[in-house]
Amino acid sequence: MKKLFAIMTALFMTMPAMANEYGGQAPRRDNYVGVRLHKNDNLAFGVEPENGDGFKVRDDSFGFGLIVGNRLTDFLKLEFETEYTYANKSKNGNDYNFDIWSNMLNVYLYKQFGGAVEPYAGLGVGVSGIWGSVDGVLDMSDATADMSWAAMIGVNFALNERIDLNLGVKYQNYGDLEMTDAAGNHYNIEVDGTEFYIGAAYKFGL
Repeated sequence: MKKLFAIMTALFMTMPAMANEYGGQAPRRDNYVGVRLHKNDNLAFGVEPENGDGFKVRDDSFGFGLIVGNRLTDFLKLEFETEYTYANKSKNGNDYNFDIWSNMLNVYLYKQFGGAVEPYAGLGVGVSGIWGSVDGVLDMSDATADMSWAAMIGVNFALNERIDLNLGVKYQNYGDLEMTDAAGNHYNIEVDGTEFYIGAAYKFGL
């Protein structure tokens, strides 16, 4: 994770120089659609039993998403993001399997340099569907839809007048899942994670 943060820091430091190399302002295209590939770093499932001590199950996994957005002003943009991710992990004699589908409305503040480089920071709120099962010592499964929130920073690079490359890091709390085992014991599982992502967007005007 430290190496990835170092890469992000280096990118932010070199943005003005890259913008100057790009040269000139591209025609304004305020709408965009795109795809993202996510690398989850320690996607965490905080298991809190009704009785006893809690623990966390962590897994590194991948996910993918689709985005559609609009630049409302020269510094503010609005985006809808739908993303799927998963986790499969064994711990304490149990196999934990989770599928997550999140649907988020993201708001970003951004600053363009020469029309080519665009750092940003954003917040998102939405709803995530969480499907979970635990097999082994525990035997339980359930599904729910819960409120989610996210915070992210990153940078867009204009490869040309139509295509952007997007790099970023995001923390997302997907919500909670209530589960009950065969013995009637209740568990609350909080799902959150930090992820790095890379994506591409196609820009167009209406």
